[in-house]
Amino acid sequence: MEKVHETVLEIDLNALTRNFQYLKSRTNPETKILAVVKAFAYGNDASEIAKHLETLQVDYFAVAYTNEGVALRDAGIRTPILVLHPQSINFKTLIDRCLEPSIYSHFVLNTFIEVAEAEKQSNYPVHIKFNTGLNRLGFDGADVTKITTTLKNTKSIHAKSIFSHLAASEDLNEKIFTENQIQLFKTISDAFINAIGYKPMLHLCNTSGVLNYPEAHFDMVRSGIGLYGFGNSELEDTHFTPIATLKSIISQIHTIEAGDSVGYNRVFKATKKTKTATIPIGHADGIGRQYGNGKGFITINNQKAPIIGNVCMDMIMVDITDIPCHEGDEVIIFGKNPTANTFAHSANSISYEIITAISQRVKRVFLK
Repeated sequence: MEKVHETVLEIDLNALTRNFQYLKSRTNPETKILAVVKAFAYGNDASEIAKHLETLQVDYFAVAYTNEGVALRDAGIRTPILVLHPQSINFKTLIDRCLEPSIYSHFVLNTFIEVAEAEKQSNYPVHIKFNTGLNRLGFDGADVTKITTTLKNTKSIHAKSIFSHLAASEDLNEKIFTENQIQLFKTISDAFINAIGYKPMLHLCNTSGVLNYPEAHFDMVRSGIGLYGFGNSELEDTHFTPIATLKSIISQIHTIEAGDSVGYNRVFKATKKTKTATIPIGHADGIGRQYGNGKGFITINNQKAPIIGNVCMDMIMVDITDIPCHEGDEVIIFGKNPTANTFAHSANSISYEIITAISQRVKRVFLK
């Protein structure tokens, strides 16, 4: 691709295909794949990512909130969409747009039934979430009898799936905890199926669960970060390709003398004659103020240029003293190498945070 002339996020759909196919290769052919496209598809573009995954015959999508599902429907997505954290005020919209809610509490269950009955629904698909150790959302195992009794007393909804969420599947030091979660999920699922009289789909594994716990794949697995190019371990990262490359340009080059400062609050003060470059990306674009002052670097002509001074709203400044470069040259913030993991780790963060933070004012460019 031609060199960029502004800040852009290049999204490689071929890499997305490879990541999807690798995840598929780690499951049985009959295991369904749910693609998590919440948070603007982890900072990429949910509509474009979902459209591409539909061509790969993905089985399900998941979003966090109803409005994210509505945006996908408006973009023409017809694959089933699970809404992981629906709010009761949006239940009618959710039904109108054929979205499927996660039901995680008795309040949510009873309120959704009220709306579904008012909308004259029959067997509307819902997904019953149980808490097996993450302690974030979900019913307890002791709730099975009450849930199944409620479901039997209405014709408006039916349980399309039973699911839970692993808390530490990427950390093999927590293997015993994860195995206990898996066993608890099996126990709850068996009790639920026996009580309800039919078998919903079962799904438990996230990306690291797919990779580390094949015995827990059940009927469907869910992947978010893996699709976008990260395996949550150095070994697994080698099997994935980051799909997003954040690029920008050098807006201006300055030469400053010893004692001169750079940026707000004069945090950086040169100890010698220094060349700096100003790049048009800042904390309004997702490069937070935890970077700068020795944390984080960008790449110019294959050389590291550390971020100096405080990150501004629309700009960062970097040290280019030993890097041959010119105004207008392309720079890489993160991509395939160095990755968002590398960039994030410099400020004790993770890839999830940096990629989901990239502002939607940054232009997305899709490589097909």
